[in-house]
Amino acid sequence: MSDPKSLLDASSRVALAAFLHDLGKFAERARIEEADSMDLEGNRRSDLNKQLYCPKFKDHYTHVHAAYTAIGFDVIEKHLPEIIGSDMYPFKPWKDRDADDSLINAAAMHHKPETFLQWVIATADRVASGFERQEFAEYNESEEKRNHYNTRQLTLVEQITLEEPRPEPSAEDLEWCYKLKPLSSSALFPVERKGYEANSNTNSQAEYRELWNGFVSGLALIPESHRRDLSLWLDHFETLWGTYTYAIPSATVGKTLPDVSLYDHSRTTAALAVALWRYHQHDDTEAAREELTAQWDVKRQDVPLSQTAWSDKKFLLIQGDFFGIQNFIFSAGSETQKRAAKLLRGRSFYISLLTECAALKVLDALDLPSTSQVINAAGKFLIVAPNTPEVTEKLKTVQGVLDDWFLKHSYGQSGVGLAWLPASSNDFRKSDGQTQEPPFQKLVKRLFEALELKKHKRMQMVDQAAPAPVFEEFLDSFNNEQGVCAIDGHSAGVVKLKDTERYICQLAKDQIDVGGYLTKFNRFLICRKDAQLLSTQELRPLGLDIFGFRLAFTKPEQSTGKFKPLVDKRSLLRAIDFSIPNSESEVLWNGYARRYINAYVPIVSERDLTERDHHKYQKVSDDLSFGDLKTLNHIACDDRKVDTSGKWKGQTALMTLKGDVDDLGSIFQKGLGAPTFAKMAALSRQMNAFFAIHLPQLCHAKYPSAYTVFAGGDDFFLIGPWHSMMKLSLEMQQDFERYAAMNNEVHFSSGLSMTKPGLPIRYLAERGEEALDNAKAYSSTGGDPTKNAVSCFSRVVPWKSYKELMQLGESLEHHKSSQSLSTGYVYGLLNLVDMREAMDQGKPENAIWRSYFSYRTYRLLERQRNLSGDERKERHAQLAQDIAANGIELHKGDYKVALFSHLYQQRD
Repeated sequence: MSDPKSLLDASSRVALAAFLHDLGKFAERARIEEADSMDLEGNRRSDLNKQLYCPKFKDHYTHVHAAYTAIGFDVIEKHLPEIIGSDMYPFKPWKDRDADDSLINAAAMHHKPETFLQWVIATADRVASGFERQEFAEYNESEEKRNHYNTRQLTLVEQITLEEPRPEPSAEDLEWCYKLKPLSSSALFPVERKGYEANSNTNSQAEYRELWNGFVSGLALIPESHRRDLSLWLDHFETLWGTYTYAIPSATVGKTLPDVSLYDHSRTTAALAVALWRYHQHDDTEAAREELTAQWDVKRQDVPLSQTAWSDKKFLLIQGDFFGIQNFIFSAGSETQKRAAKLLRGRSFYISLLTECAALKVLDALDLPSTSQVINAAGKFLIVAPNTPEVTEKLKTVQGVLDDWFLKHSYGQSGVGLAWLPASSNDFRKSDGQTQEPPFQKLVKRLFEALELKKHKRMQMVDQAAPAPVFEEFLDSFNNEQGVCAIDGHSAGVVKLKDTERYICQLAKDQIDVGGYLTKFNRFLICRKDAQLLSTQELRPLGLDIFGFRLAFTKPEQSTGKFKPLVDKRSLLRAIDFSIPNSESEVLWNGYARRYINAYVPIVSERDLTERDHHKYQKVSDDLSFGDLKTLNHIACDDRKVDTSGKWKGQTALMTLKGDVDDLGSIFQKGLGAPTFAKMAALSRQMNAFFAIHLPQLCHAKYPSAYTVFAGGDDFFLIGPWHSMMKLSLEMQQDFERYAAMNNEVHFSSGLSMTKPGLPIRYLAERGEEALDNAKAYSSTGGDPTKNAVSCFSRVVPWKSYKELMQLGESLEHHKSSQSLSTGYVYGLLNLVDMREAMDQGKPENAIWRSYFSYRTYRLLERQRNLSGDERKERHAQLAQDIAANGIELHKGDYKVALFSHLYQQRD
């Protein structure tokens, strides 16, 4: 064990065995043909494996998927890193696949474990599912109550409720499920079970077989050279496994709802197994095996749980949180606005890079594989580690490294804080049969509290034992000729800014470069600091190391190769694909680990160049070049349209769209009633996927001028043409309703703020945040905020009303073209709206607004000489219904949203 990488390799082997312990569920449902092969004596392979791996109940074998796990390993072995050989630590040195303590046996024996390593994985499997020992005993003896071929994965989000007392759902109560398809933007959405859920074993097995074949074919896409580094390979493999198993139900027996995917159960099991093995690493003895065995032995009910391994704090849950995101994105110097689009894009992506590197710094310091990180979304991550003094000391060192980097480059305005919390197997139980609040629910609350406390102890500034950060050499770092960074406004300028005489800091230079690279590259590498990375057209390293790692952007491997020399030297830690799919049905697997961090931004198209030549952007001085990022000045013009006279009309303006999911903290803490670790990880992944996977695809397909500042986790911030953003916000809300299985307790609020182009980005962000705060304060009852609303043109309305107002705005457009509504007539409606609103404020004399409306409408139609008397009456009645009744009377002051939407489209 002298090689420093050997502990990581060993941990990765444990992770692989645990990650694929339920491989057989996939293989068995696909009815892989290898299971039916016969030996020389005519014994079917599946039957032989049942005897080895499956528990027996009432004279027949249960959980037959365990037998298929071993068969599945044999099928995919040629695509895996070495799992047979003399150096398989912690598994015994072996070359015979039938060795008792082999990696394959450790995976397949999880329902009837015998050896210490088998018990490690079996325990992690049960803890991830929140079982206590009696409940698992019943589960282990359960027979299939559902047809496991035809059962589809039910949705977690449909079950969420904050009602008290909380009704417990049954499978029969739930109406939505996921299609059995590989991961894509469209496949993320659940569908109604009625009419979809299969009732034919043959058809279901064919669906599973198609998935299985895609999975096996996908294995071959992982670069062969990367198999030499198991940790690197595992990162790729996790993406592949998630792509093909995110919609496969993990459990289909007993009372357990089939609402957790095979992927989410696999990754939480792997994380727990590695932590558990590492906790016992130096105690791989019969006593340690006995300790693990005792906690699941139902015959030992005489032993209180508090006196067994249940209560030992073996796990350490490590949370990371990026604080000061707003300061990082919106810091501004004199040159910031001129490069706003590229700089915003670069900074937003850079936050993802910093979070990725911070999590990697923890994993690398603790010799943990990527599978030990179970949450990674929107600046936050969660890692499972062993709870040992050595780990705690290393975390303190890592926090110091993170703090030093941020103090140097952001002067403490931003940073990544680490908070850790010990946990026992007891803490992961979904029920203890005694208290009303489930143990795991209590653990989640403590996690939230620990992270909240860390936010108030940033940079160890309140730690009396830690020296206060003092920037002693701050002034000495400045060169009088180069001055302050023209981008962030406070760092020393060291790099000359292109096309100017101004200087910027290296961090700002990298951020601008990243903003440009994102239009030309689709992968990035994270390497050790000693990696030799030379800048070429196909490979662009960043100038600044992050936490001791070197980063580089690369083009597809056809141009750059697969970096075998870096792999051989163990210098390549991550090779990550961040490409945006070309269509909503494109399968999200390209042979490399994927991170969903590349939000959509507008790129100059041929159509933009054509419209420029037709004077659409005549008031914009910035150049347009095909394939470049569009500037915000150009984006502000993109809702302008050509009228019948050939002139461009419509307001030149930007609209900021900010939003986030309402009451997300409460949803995670109590929305699922009795959650499990796997369910929490699944819910986090699913919530992030809507904003990080679906939203970029939606913008790409329908809103090409929508500029994403950030989107992921539970929130989003976009800037775009004013009217397009109004429509995008509504389509997002309607999509989210469907994504949330029409659960009216799961929703988000949004704030829309319209501004002229050229204003500072920080101002746009503040206006958007103010609008969002107003939406969050909305109450449908007049009491506590119910949220689920949108703020637009200083009006706050529920989404249902907003949809109606958008339709009323479109109705005005129709009447404009067919009945020649004058602009003056529509402006006059604003006064009538004010009169109607004044009635509700105790001024009944304003009821005369109806008479004014009728008179003005009559005069408008009277001037249209081509209309007969009957036609005027018919149109008058139609306008009275659409504008007076459905608009002013029904929506009162909120009708201004429809009026402004119409009027701004008529501006010259």
